[in-house]
Order: sequence, then structure tokens, then C-alpha cells
Amino acid sequence: MDFANQIILIAGLLFLVSILASVISSRIGAPLLLVFLLIGMLMGESGPGGIEFHDFPTAYLIGSLALAVILFDGGLRTKVETFRVGLRPAVTLATLGVLLTVGITGLLTALVLDLPLIVGLLIAAIVGSTDAAAVFYLLRAHGLELKQRVGATLEIESGSNDPMAIFLTIALVEFIVGEHTSLGVGLAVEFVQQMGIGAVIGLSGGLLLQLLINRIRLTPGLYPLLAVSGALLLFGAAAVLEGSGFLAVYLAGILLGNRPLQSAQNIRRFHDGLAWLAQIIMFLMLGLLVTPRELLEVAVPALVVAAILILLARPLAVVACLLPFRFPWREQLFVGWVGLRGAVPILLGLLPFLAGAEGAAMYFNIAFFVVLISLVVQGWTVAPLAHWLQLDVPPRSRVVHRLELDLPGQAEFELVGYTIEADSPAVYKMVGRLTLPENTRIVTVVRQGEPLADACDDILQVNDYVYVLTSPDRLPALDRVFVAEHGPARLEEHVFFGDFVLNGETDLDDLAGAYGLDIPDRKDSDRDLNSYLLRLFKNQAVVGDRVRLNNMEFVVREMDNGQITRVGLKIRRQAGEKR
Repeated sequence: MDFANQIILIAGLLFLVSILASVISSRIGAPLLLVFLLIGMLMGESGPGGIEFHDFPTAYLIGSLALAVILFDGGLRTKVETFRVGLRPAVTLATLGVLLTVGITGLLTALVLDLPLIVGLLIAAIVGSTDAAAVFYLLRAHGLELKQRVGATLEIESGSNDPMAIFLTIALVEFIVGEHTSLGVGLAVEFVQQMGIGAVIGLSGGLLLQLLINRIRLTPGLYPLLAVSGALLLFGAAAVLEGSGFLAVYLAGILLGNRPLQSAQNIRRFHDGLAWLAQIIMFLMLGLLVTPRELLEVAVPALVVAAILILLARPLAVVACLLPFRFPWREQLFVGWVGLRGAVPILLGLLPFLAGAEGAAMYFNIAFFVVLISLVVQGWTVAPLAHWLQLDVPPRSRVVHRLELDLPGQAEFELVGYTIEADSPAVYKMVGRLTLPENTRIVTVVRQGEPLADACDDILQVNDYVYVLTSPDRLPALDRVFVAEHGPARLEEHVFFGDFVLNGETDLDDLAGAYGLDIPDRKDSDRDLNSYLLRLFKNQAVVGDRVRLNNMEFVVREMDNGQITRVGLKIRRQAGEKR
């Protein structure tokens, strides 16, 4: 009994320290996953904690379950509209990109370290997949919002490239231990089988899970448990049928997150916390597994692998994969650099142990070292690089409180709250005379802890709380009513988009006549600003894309269903070019 109580005490302490460490992490800009790993190492046998943990099968089981939960949550938060600009490049990166990364890294690793080619390829396969969880945590911590084309590509790639890396690692481990005699057509067929079974189970199972959630009546707190139980069932079913369970849960999450779902808000909130818990458990556990003195023994080869991977293999693979999609060079550079390694490489480093492969400790330690290097070197530079390359755009919403209203059969509405600051555009204005977006209503104003009985005739004061009923697409316009712009000067809306706003339907002839513009490369189909800009950007335009005509710069400001609805106009002294 005392031992069980001690385990509970230690587990609670670890979780508490890890959660509190997130505050320090956000202030110093360190990747939070790196903090979890370091805490795990400190609590391990070589650190002050002195905890001995070397149960690799249990670690792999827990890690796989945690990764399934994280991928399911990632799918829930992936919006279908991001597929318009991110699906094809992301899938290319998640398949061909991983193959190229593994091939280049494996070949050069074998040559430089004088290893057998199969060993170099296995090391490369283990560290071949990216983990964008750390990237997006850093971006949120710095208040950054990436251009949709870049953000969508990284988001979808991170959720879909794990199955390829897992398949390659398992295939190479089986080849090394003698279960395969070649790496030819048979493995290609096996790969197609795994991806196909995973996709079919993920999509069909996701539809059935959605129907089940919407049909049955439960206590509200049980719907999130039903969702995660269904996700784990799909993961296990796909794996038992020799498909990719990770792909299955990711696709099921995407399907649930983009279809009408009963108690959707409860499900999203629960899985957000569950995903964080899964990450904490996984990284703490992986930190406990490693022995720091053994890491030093592989420091030189690990540095070589990391340098090849970060500086050569990943950038070359990104350039090759994104070439057909004509990504601007700034975006290619960012995607090439933001290839952070996280939990999956360390988890895959356990497979040689489980298979009884010779040199298993070397594979695991190199993978762990490469992840540490990646989180330190790339993790600390993600936000500055996004600023430097000007790939961040003004945030879509700076709302303080946000609550989705789960109203069956009704349009999507949210109850959002704003704190009236001293520099708010609405301060000292009469509530009833505020210019609000269409279909938006002020529900109440709370002052000094008390809701005002009739707020329409009141003057808003500093520290008032205003609660508004609105739809998500009205949030940017609502922000302009209540929130002053903060952050880098270039991201203030009037600076970023310009002082003038044009409709996407603005006739090109009228525009050229009004401003004396010479519109190059114009086609007969270019009747308005929307069609002209869409053609220039190959129907892949996103907010923040810009093109210069003479001394004018046109910036995509708002989009709806793939169409440009509003365009910012900036006056430039010198002519430039599209970017």
C-alpha cells in the first residue's frame, strides 16, 4: 500500500511540475515538449529523481496510445477549408517527402559514419517524421498566425506523415532481423495495404461514430468518453487488420471535427486537455527511459545525423516536393526549416529493442539526441524566422472569452467576451450606438461583477466586460470594434493590408482607369480583381498574399469558399513584383 501511495505521489508531482513548467517555457520561448523531456530525464535514474524505468514494451504501448490520442485531437482541430491550399503539398511531403528525407539522410549517414547502408537507412527512418505540435505551441505562445498556405501544409503533414515513417522503420527492422529478404515490390504492396485499410477504417468508422454520437442520448460528460473510446477502437481495428491505426484515428478526427456533432464543444474541450495529458505522459516516460551518460557516447554520430537531416535532407525534400505547387521561396525556406522532431522518432527508436535487433541501444540514443537537437536549434528559431520571412499575418481574432453554443439544428453561434481596455476603440462610447457586424447582438455588459439591467444607454468604461452573440466569421470585424491593435507595427491591419479596401468584385477596367494602372499578363477571363488575383496565385490564394502593380500593392484581406472577397490597397513609391 505504501508503494502504491508513493507512485501516486510521484505521478502527481511530475504532472504538476510539468504543467507549471509551461509558464516558464512560454516566457523564455523554449519548446514545451523539450521541457517535458528534460523533466523526465531529471527524474530518471541518472538524475535527482533516481527513478529506474526500462520497460520498453510498456513504454511503446503507452506511447502508441498517447500518439493515437494526440492525432485524434489534431484531426478534430483540422478544418476542411485548410485542405484547399494544404492537402496536396502536405500529402506529397508526408509520402514522397519522407521517402526523400530518409533516403538522403540514410545514404549520407552511412557514407560519413562508415556504416552499412541498411543501418544508415534505419537511423534515417526512425528520425524521418516531423512533429508540428511544438511548432504550433511556439507560434501560439508568441501570438503568431501563419499564412494559411504554410500553416495548413505543416498541420496536415504533421498529422499524416507518421504512418510512412512507422512503416519504413518496421520494414527495415524486420529486414535487419531477417523477417524480410528484400525491400522490393512486396513492401510497396504492404504499404498500400496499410494506408488503404487505415483510410477505409478511419473514414467509415468516423461516419459510424458520428452517427452514434448524434443518435444516442447520454449525460453530457459521457460524449467525450464515447468519442475517445470510438477513436481507440478504430485504432485497434485498423492495426489488427494490418492497417495504419494512426492514419485511421487522424482521418476519423478530421471527419468528426468537420461535421455536425452533438456536444461538439464538450468533446473538443475534453480532447484538448486529454491531448496535453497524453503529451506530458509520453514525453516524461521517454525522458525516464534514457540514460544521459549513454547519450554522450553517441553525441558525435547524432550530431552528424542531425546536421544532415536539418541542413540537407529536409530542405532538399521540401524543395523537390513543393516545386510543382509553386510555393514562394520564403514559404519553402520556412517549411524546410520547420521540420521539428518530437515523440515519434523516440517511440520508433524502441522498435529495434522490441525486435531484438543488434545495436538497439544505439538507434534509440541517436534518435533521442536528434530530437533534443531539433527542439533546441529549430524550436527556438521558429517564431523569429516566421517574423523575418514575413509569413505571419494579423490574427483573425483577439477575443478574450469564447464559448461555442451547442444548439441542435441551429446555425453556428458563439458567445464571445471582450474586456474593455483603456485603449479600446469602444471605451467611453454608448453601447446602443456601436457599429456592430451583421447578425451580431450584445447580450450583456458586466461592470464590477454585476450585469447591467439595460446596457443600451450606458457608456462603456474601462474594465467592463462585454458579451456578444455572433457567428465565427464575424469575429475579425467584431475585434475592430472592441480591441486595439497590438504587436509588431507591420501586423497592424492598416499597415499590413493598407488604408483602402476594395471588393473582390471590383471591375478591372474601372480599377485601371481610376488609378492609371497598367495590368500585366491580363487574360480575357480576368474581369474583376478576384479572378485576376486567383489566376496569378494558381487558385491557391490565401490571406496575406500580395501583388504589386506599378506603385500599388494589392493584399488579399478576406476570403470565402476559395474566393477573394476583400482586397487591401497600399500605395508604394516603387514598383515591385508578386510575392
